[in-house]
Amino acid sequence: MVFDPRQQEFTAQAQAALGLSQQIVVQMRQNQWDTEHLLLGLLQVEGSLAAKILEELNVNAADLVAAIELKLSDSPTVGGNTGQVQFFATERIKATLDSAKEEATRLRDELIGADHLLVAITKNADGDVAELFKARDITEERVYQALLAVRGSARVTDPQAESKYRALSKYSTDLTALAREGRLDPVVGRDLEIRRVMQTLTRRTKNNPVLIGDAGVGKTAIANGLALRIVAGDVPDTLQGRRVLSLEMGSLIAGANMRGEFEDRLKAVMDEIRQASGEIVLFIDEIHTVVGAGAGGGGSLDAANMMKPALARGELQTIGATTPNEYRRYIESDPALERRFSPIWVDEPDAETAIEMLETLRPHYEQHHGFKISKGALEAAVQLSARYISDRFLPDKAVDLIDEAAAKKRIENPTWPKEMTAMQERRQKLTDDENSASARGDNEAAANFKVEILRLDEKFTDAKREWEKTNEISDTVTESDIAALIGERTGIPVARLIEGEGERLLNLEERLHTRVIGQDHAVEVLSDAVRRARAGLKDPKRPIGSFIFLGPTGVGKTELARALAEFMFDDEDNMIRVDMSEFQERHTVSKLIGAPPGYIGYDEGGHLTDAVRRRPFSVVLFDEIEKAHPDVFNTLLQVLEDGRLTDSHGRTVDFRNTIIIMTSNLGSEGINREAFGFQKQSREDTEDTRMRMHVEEALEKQFRPEFLNRLDEFIVFDSLTQDDIKKIVDKFMGEVAGRVADLKVTISLTEEAKEWLARTGFDRMYGARPLKRAIQRHVESPLSKRLIAGEYPEGSVVVIDAVDGELTFSPGDPDNIGQVDASAGQPEEPEVPEVTKSGESEKESIAR
Repeated sequence: MVFDPRQQEFTAQAQAALGLSQQIVVQMRQNQWDTEHLLLGLLQVEGSLAAKILEELNVNAADLVAAIELKLSDSPTVGGNTGQVQFFATERIKATLDSAKEEATRLRDELIGADHLLVAITKNADGDVAELFKARDITEERVYQALLAVRGSARVTDPQAESKYRALSKYSTDLTALAREGRLDPVVGRDLEIRRVMQTLTRRTKNNPVLIGDAGVGKTAIANGLALRIVAGDVPDTLQGRRVLSLEMGSLIAGANMRGEFEDRLKAVMDEIRQASGEIVLFIDEIHTVVGAGAGGGGSLDAANMMKPALARGELQTIGATTPNEYRRYIESDPALERRFSPIWVDEPDAETAIEMLETLRPHYEQHHGFKISKGALEAAVQLSARYISDRFLPDKAVDLIDEAAAKKRIENPTWPKEMTAMQERRQKLTDDENSASARGDNEAAANFKVEILRLDEKFTDAKREWEKTNEISDTVTESDIAALIGERTGIPVARLIEGEGERLLNLEERLHTRVIGQDHAVEVLSDAVRRARAGLKDPKRPIGSFIFLGPTGVGKTELARALAEFMFDDEDNMIRVDMSEFQERHTVSKLIGAPPGYIGYDEGGHLTDAVRRRPFSVVLFDEIEKAHPDVFNTLLQVLEDGRLTDSHGRTVDFRNTIIIMTSNLGSEGINREAFGFQKQSREDTEDTRMRMHVEEALEKQFRPEFLNRLDEFIVFDSLTQDDIKKIVDKFMGEVAGRVADLKVTISLTEEAKEWLARTGFDRMYGARPLKRAIQRHVESPLSKRLIAGEYPEGSVVVIDAVDGELTFSPGDPDNIGQVDASAGQPEEPEVPEVTKSGESEKESIAR
């Protein structure tokens, strides 16, 4: 090599261009290095500044490269195929390099850059270069003008200088240009906010609006709306001709590894904005990210501190967007930064406005997915997302539902056959050919392509019609598609609820009675409350229902909560159970909502709040509520009144889709006082009234009025009667029969055995709970031994009877004996089995 660019004071791009130009000499096996090679290197180097300058002159850089290569191909080459090519620098290139150095000195630049080399080539152009430049009207004066447009007043002070020219176009997106090209979605329902932004921008001081709102409410759309209005001319005179540029902080930071590199990039951006003399409004989404951005320690400034002086002098005008939490945390905490901005709060739109927004966006999504979207789908997206997706905000969550429902339908619909796909590909090619012909002015060819496209469209329409006849095609997104998608996301069968919830609610008592026995009053009161809530008569800000179940242990309080969870949310696992005996101390309140900052367990979250955030559609059961510390009830007041609770991390948890159930044994001694053995079959109204009064007195002594007044109902569970216990025996034995049926063995239970189990398993203090243990001890254990011993092979009938105070097990005749139905628990047949005179039970269906 005759010249090592690293020995000179060149920028990195100039060095790369010089090195590339010498490589071109070697590759073309020529013996002299001239200005043509240097020009070729300048145009082909990565991130070529010379190419950008020529673009300003409307010169096609690729066309110029091809012309230079053609000229160089006619130059003499070195003979032979081996050995290193030796070349020398011509006088012209030496003069060009000297001229570039003089140019850098004249412009007070510290290094020689690619722009200096291009200017020097233009000044010293002769021969082939002069001919090429003249053909393209590339003159020294025009190159200077283009250089000023690209470089501005920036000086070359570091090796990476070229990468900082046009910093705005590199690190931002021109929203007004996108609006002019029709690439921004229309914005509706935000006229007030857009006008407030325009109002703030025209102020003399604090003219930097910052949009504050929750994620998804449409803050970025407001900036897009301003760009659309500027393009349409629907702005005040002071904003006419302005450009709205969206700064991408991620791109600005990416790759800035060296100390001071980020600061140089941001400074270049701010210099360009300053030179634009108020023409540019900078939109910074997630503006809180400027705090701390680029500060790598060692005295480096972050983006916020670099921007403060420009904001204070009015040289930089910005529109910011952030969330309330991040505004408080990052911007409000810095008074010097906060006073530069004028906050504009952006609230979540109401349902009607959100539907209008979706109506405006509908054509864009229809065009993208190729499906029609019904008005009902738009309304369902807004209404169902508002009801079932509580952790996000309109209109974003509704738009997401529409988009995903259309994408799902697109995937599920049958795909076109290969012939139709080939037609679409052929049409696309013809369209490209037509555009190309029009661009080069060949109108005849363009017309021929247009005719061929019309013929292909007719052929495709016929093929599509035939294909749709043989395939089940749905070309419209409907409300049922939205409901199905909501069901997938939340686990709630919304589609089924929409179709048949009314009928199910009317039969709620019957469905609950299949699992809960002997509590007619409790089931009726609970069912009425749920129907009121579902009919829309309840306060929409409160939970679906809040109840306290009172009564002695073992009468079905928890079982009714499980049954309600299964009915409302199709799965009894959708029940969050909180054992209040774990919250007897004051400090245990933090277990519900999470420990405060600085305490152990802060990162773990609250047991209650985390569970409801994961499953917002559930029954929340607070078991044995009277055992909890009084401070726990202060926490629950907010849940019962406002349907929300704020955890230790500041997150608001929505309880509006939950059913709150509390259980307590308060006053149960009053209910059981006369219950020596079984209660009488018939109860007098006066006795029921007396018991309820006793329980209410106990409640008033235990809980404060503000807590009790927030509950929807106090539901008192009655003691179990003899018939209730027999039905529970049937229920439990039906479960045993179901398990034994898998072994092809049938169980028959006599009336005497049923009476014996009811007497043995029932305890006045513990209700029906001991009955399960009695069945395990007296039925399941002896029966399992006999089954293992092989006493009852497949097809056998086991008759369980009570003789002399003990249960007996004996084989029975399959044709003449009653049996316990293994289908116990099915709601379709809730009748209690009748008993024959011989004491044997007929085939029965035991309600679960």
